Amino acid sequence: MTYESAIAALSDPTRRLIFEELVKDGPHPVGQVAARVPVSRPAVSQHLAVLAEAGLVRVEAQGTRRLYRADPKGLEALKDWLEGMWADALSRFSTEIDKGRH
Repeated sequence: MTYESAIAALSDPTRRLIFEELVKDGPHPVGQVAARVPVSRPAVSQHLAVLAEAGLVRVEAQGTRRLYRADPKGLEALKDWLEGMWADALSRFSTEIDKGRH
């Protein structure tokens, strides 16, 4: 997955809320997720599909139920991108400081 897909998926406040609920409370079926957010069950299913496509959520079959679980690996590309941006910014800052010393 790419950092762009994670950003796009998490740009929606409802998807962020769903993802945060799954991170905080562990795996749940759609019905339990829907009971925790202010949107309909079909809307939750659509949001979960987007999160799964972005690699942020995994779906596990457990008998006749499907459990949705946050997948921290889906955040790795976003984390790497942010760390790279931060490292570049610090490097440029350090270069500017060194210029001022000369």
